[in-house]
Amino acid sequence: MNDHGFDLLDRQLVQALMIDGRAAFSRLAAVLETTDQTVIRRYRRLRGAGLLRVLGLPVGDRVGMHESRLRIQCVPGSAVAIAEALAHRPDTGWVKILAGGAEVGCMVSSRTSEDHEALLLQKLPGTRQVTGVSAQSLLHRYSGSPGHWLGPAELGEEQIQALVLPPVNCEDTVRLDDFDHAMLAVLARDGRAGYPELAKATGRSESTVRRRLEYLRGAGALTFEVEILPVHLGYRTEAALAVTVAPSLLAEVGRALADHPQVPFVAAMTGASNLAASVLCKDQHALYRYITEEIGALTSVHQLEVVPVLRHVKRAGLLSDGSRLFDPPR
Repeated sequence: MNDHGFDLLDRQLVQALMIDGRAAFSRLAAVLETTDQTVIRRYRRLRGAGLLRVLGLPVGDRVGMHESRLRIQCVPGSAVAIAEALAHRPDTGWVKILAGGAEVGCMVSSRTSEDHEALLLQKLPGTRQVTGVSAQSLLHRYSGSPGHWLGPAELGEEQIQALVLPPVNCEDTVRLDDFDHAMLAVLARDGRAGYPELAKATGRSESTVRRRLEYLRGAGALTFEVEILPVHLGYRTEAALAVTVAPSLLAEVGRALADHPQVPFVAAMTGASNLAASVLCKDQHALYRYITEEIGALTSVHQLEVVPVLRHVKRAGLLSDGSRLFDPPR
């Protein structure tokens, strides 16, 4: 057991779920070489304590959503209230307080352009405590290797390959209907929800729900992610990176950053800085080493802005008090 309550089997289970968040408990048990009941007990303990959650989330650019990364400058002393108000909006996935406490970072995903414009052009500018807003559109997300993990891998290569899913077939944009949105609303709170629960929420049969879920996943329109607070794995320092590279090298640098174990998120963006990333480190000294050694080795990086994250108010659609994850009000 480490200092943060996760022993080796817990960490192996988390990494396995990062590869396939909906893998059957029996399959997870076989890969981890333990019993079904042990895996079920571990998972339920971590989830029930608010330490871990598997979420089924739509992939914005595959389903026609309008996604933007916002940096909102606030009157000193108002950042917490603004962040909490944004966190209670259903179209925000991530909300964090940045820098010196007078700036809020936010990822917004809207189903319609009208909703997106209303937030950017009316609601935020009309808030007295907001002094400035910058918005970047998300163009492309880069993903790392299967089982992307902070620090040394807890699973062997054979275990990872036993869980890896076939590559997705990303072609045309997938159009979601009301049935899909009803199913996604359940998966956004519990990515491992059973087919009976999904059938009840949508009014469709279990076989219909199963086929639709498998189609959306295979088409790259639905992904299953594991949310866990990094502090429980010993990572206490987080920063948002704004990276500028030549357009011809954008994909190369994006893929390189995605393969860094310290980077859980990296995407190509519009704006002067064309890559945005999040980096997690054990402490400030580790962050310094990452910037000077890992980023420093990427000679195509022309400019780098490092913005400390003071507090997460919302993570992947879940509220957080810094040590636990919990559902927002319905």
